[in-house]
Amino acid sequence: MAESFTTARALILENVALLPIESVTLSEGVGRVQANDICAPCDMPRWDNSAMDGFAVRAADCSSPTPLQIEGYIPAGATSEGICVRPGQAVRIMTGAPVPAGCDTIVPVEETEENPEGLRITTQVNKGDHIRVRGEDVSEGKLVIPDGSVLRPIEINMLAAFEFNTVAVFCRPKVAILSTGDELVEPGEPLGPGQIVNSNAYSLAAAVREIGGIPVMLGIARDNRESLIQKLNEGIKADLLITSAGVSMGDRDLVCDVLQEVGVKQLFWKIDMKPGRPTAFGLKAGTPVFSLPGNPVSTMITFEELVRPALLKMMGHQRVIKPYVKATLKEGINKKAGRVQFLRVQVRENAGKLTAESSGDQNTGILSTMLRANGIALLPAERNRFEAGEEVDVHLISDPI
Repeated sequence: MAESFTTARALILENVALLPIESVTLSEGVGRVQANDICAPCDMPRWDNSAMDGFAVRAADCSSPTPLQIEGYIPAGATSEGICVRPGQAVRIMTGAPVPAGCDTIVPVEETEENPEGLRITTQVNKGDHIRVRGEDVSEGKLVIPDGSVLRPIEINMLAAFEFNTVAVFCRPKVAILSTGDELVEPGEPLGPGQIVNSNAYSLAAAVREIGGIPVMLGIARDNRESLIQKLNEGIKADLLITSAGVSMGDRDLVCDVLQEVGVKQLFWKIDMKPGRPTAFGLKAGTPVFSLPGNPVSTMITFEELVRPALLKMMGHQRVIKPYVKATLKEGINKKAGRVQFLRVQVRENAGKLTAESSGDQNTGILSTMLRANGIALLPAERNRFEAGEEVDVHLISDPI
């Protein structure tokens, strides 16, 4: 009996574990998932400093018509030690330089005039203007990057500012990819009668790499037990194994049987979803094994909806399932009740509202519909008809047109 789509995905996510933690340099950390909490080891900024190129002054002196006398200069990177702003004085200062004693305000250079008599302030000054106070950004001990955060350039900036040169992240999964079938040849090899190119392996490798995994290409296993056993034993040494084709009911669909022979415990085989019904999932000593259908569209959609969330969980991501958006169908859709259907759609945006229409023939052999699609609409199992104008849930593959 086939599992429901919801049950199948829940089983997968229950049975995949976090990968180990490793330390990488900051330059290697972008896109990775932080594996521990990062608290500020010190105040940020570390001292009161100037937010502008200008003059360090006392606000009380700035309303007087008497010019201020310029005494001293503090460039960025210098210390203000030994420098003090006294009544009637100003100290030239650069952005980022420490605020000297006696100063309570910075006046930007463009709001001043210099002449032989001294410095004249040309604008109203408020006490505290343009001073970045110690700890105003982040105070010492504050949680700044919680575990589970995806490290973006801004997180890398913050870590570097706090003098981290390495970061603890979850490992990238090594994902073994195995295509099966006597009819397959690799790209660039001559095609004989009845042969097809092993394109699925390359789309799967690209999908794995896109989310941060490391694809391990195992090549092609032929439709016999010896070839399958040799390739599968190699594949289950990875963090996760994906096989493509060989999971239906044909005489040469041997993958599920041979997986059991090599010790993979099958958790389910067949899901009430279209496309992708003959999808299987199992474990060998904790290593997840996905057996996906061989049709190119089925392979890509089952990866997107089932494998991708599993890999993201393994890498420590908190959000592993893409959020749905609501889009209005531009046309009526018929489907078979009892199965969730994933409809390839073109999503367009107009005046802030999204519409969706089929990207073409939904036959799983029509790969060009994936090229034209920028979304996958989820049509619930219990329904068999959706009218034009109804709202449906859509996973966006790329931005709306």
